[in-house]
Amino acid sequence: MANALSHPVFARVYPRIAAFADAHGSIEHRQEMLAGVRGRVVEIGAGTGSNFRHYPPEVTQVVAVEPEPRLRALAEKAATEAPVPVKVVAGLAEELPLENDGFDVAVCSLVLCTVKDVPGALAEARRVLKPGGELRFYEHVRSERLGFRRVQQVLAPLWRLPGGGCHLTRDTELAIQEAGFTVKDIRRFYFLINSRANPASPSIIGTARPST
Repeated sequence: MANALSHPVFARVYPRIAAFADAHGSIEHRQEMLAGVRGRVVEIGAGTGSNFRHYPPEVTQVVAVEPEPRLRALAEKAATEAPVPVKVVAGLAEELPLENDGFDVAVCSLVLCTVKDVPGALAEARRVLKPGGELRFYEHVRSERLGFRRVQQVLAPLWRLPGGGCHLTRDTELAIQEAGFTVKDIRRFYFLINSRANPASPSIIGTARPST
């Protein structure tokens, strides 16, 4: 089973991108996504561990899966400062090294834009969730505005090169539904930095549960 995926250039740049986004509003988005989370959590694609400090005390453990070695090392450091127990492990979103039905919540935060196999990653999230568990997500997505979406489509091939394979035009809400989840709540918005949009501004935050 593969458990690593190296993007050395992206891994060096991403921490600064994440810190800049956090300083301009992304912290509030993370807090919104994680509000009310409790029990055992799997975080898929933990990156640098930016979410760790925002988990509420009702969380008993976070198992954070991250395939990129440099980012995983940063996540391990962030885990030592988290307010809840966090275990960082190597692994791919499409092949989680975790047991079936082991988690109350699965968290996908700015990761489904980069995974190669979105249906596979969401199937894995569903596999490891307990019956009645939930998926929490915060992702940038394809714009619903035709003109903005056309700009995303033009820029998408170039965007993937420095972005660690990041896709600008994924319809993540539809992918979640097609993977067998029912979206319970969702907020669509444009993440503006200094009142300006960028190609990755269209965003969603929400909650979904496995369909019965």
